[in-house]
Amino acid sequence: MKFRPSSSHSSRRGFIKKAASAGFGFTLLPAYLTSARAADNPRLPPSRRVNLGCVGVGGRATGVIPSLCRKGMATPVAFVDVDFVAARNVGKTLEAFPDVKRFADFRVMLDEMGEDIDAVSVVTPDHTHFTVAIHAMSLGKHVYVEKPLTHTFEEAEMLMRAERRFGVVTQMGNQGHTSAGSEQFEQMLAAGVLEDIVKIEAWKSPGLWFMDADQRIQGWPKAEPMPPSLDSWDLWCGPQAVKPFSSMYCPFNWRGFHLYGGGMFGDWGAHIIDYPHHYLKLGLPTKIRPIALADHNQVSFPLSSDIHFEFPERGKTLPAVELRWKAGGNNIPRIDPKYGDPGKGGDIAIPNPGKTGTLLHRKQGDYLVQRAHHGQSSRLYPRAKMYDFKDAMKARAPERDHLESFVQACMGNGDTNSPFSVGGELTQVLCLGTIAEFLNVDLTFDPEKKRFIGNDEANALLAGPAPRSEWAHYYKIV
Repeated sequence: MKFRPSSSHSSRRGFIKKAASAGFGFTLLPAYLTSARAADNPRLPPSRRVNLGCVGVGGRATGVIPSLCRKGMATPVAFVDVDFVAARNVGKTLEAFPDVKRFADFRVMLDEMGEDIDAVSVVTPDHTHFTVAIHAMSLGKHVYVEKPLTHTFEEAEMLMRAERRFGVVTQMGNQGHTSAGSEQFEQMLAAGVLEDIVKIEAWKSPGLWFMDADQRIQGWPKAEPMPPSLDSWDLWCGPQAVKPFSSMYCPFNWRGFHLYGGGMFGDWGAHIIDYPHHYLKLGLPTKIRPIALADHNQVSFPLSSDIHFEFPERGKTLPAVELRWKAGGNNIPRIDPKYGDPGKGGDIAIPNPGKTGTLLHRKQGDYLVQRAHHGQSSRLYPRAKMYDFKDAMKARAPERDHLESFVQACMGNGDTNSPFSVGGELTQVLCLGTIAEFLNVDLTFDPEKKRFIGNDEANALLAGPAPRSEWAHYYKIV
């Protein structure tokens, strides 16, 4: 079994110097050839495992790290977090892997242990995904990054370029993209079930603090004393502005603030519109129009959102598509009775679309495709249509799940299903939506030039605020 190559480390000072240059090379030396590879895994010998540097250990990482390692083909050798005490559920990870070396700064980890690391997992707040990923990729490390891939449109563009340039394995953590539901959706496409989709309704029930009127705050949170377990608030803020510390940001509620997160669209959009975006080749929209943003402001995301997107025609069976995103509020769509099935006593049973998902409408109006979220399978209404396409509707689970496929790809076995070339463009759609939520104006976008038409303020938001000087070199690598 052969690993895909991963480069040796360079010093942080050397990295910064090289990153500022137009192009630089690196020496390839897989970590499995070094003496520091862990030797205590009972399932596989040290020469056949992927060594992980895990950036972000609490919260979502408490699921990601064990899942990457559960079959014994990967093992963590380094943990990075700014708080190994207060991060949500961090104790679970530390108890499972008590002997892993700990760092507060991912740059120090890569400086000191770069030779011993094959791949890096990035499970941190959205605004720090890019800097960790681009540093690791430039050193030849494979990278797994939680969704959304980046905090800004141009960060996603740079990571897609970096994927091509450095040739490493990548995977964005929209885990439903490797599932029975994803396999089914692809089968449905091949069978013609998804031809002539012209309208997509997507919605998400409220589930985060800023979508609860009783929990919303006005303006920025008040400053609070930093907890003693927090190693560095400056590191947590990364390339973004350093606001006074507040528990409203750290360890979790950062997602509700434009400065650090992507709101509900950035969070759940990757799980809800993922299949239609990828398999129907939606690409980038030409129009983004906020219809209603409750309690709109430019600090926190809206109480509820209603946004309309227009995507151009992509081929004979892929006509132009209108996508309507609703989050919070009274957002559950009403299904037309014509898509119902006969019930008892001759009544029509109208399907319940549920609290989260998508409805895909064909221009013929002969049936409706319902898709929920993550890896869940799709249905057709009326249900009788399921029998017309019964072979295509059978959901077959893939051989490997999303995280295992990343590890196997690092070992040279197959490819990932949501590399940055896939997850990056989806993230860019999410970023365009959050720009619309920030500005609350109608926007026209040129997918070829990747620029807004006639709106300089919106174009500035594609890159976001200039990074703080300590982090600026990361934005010059590719």
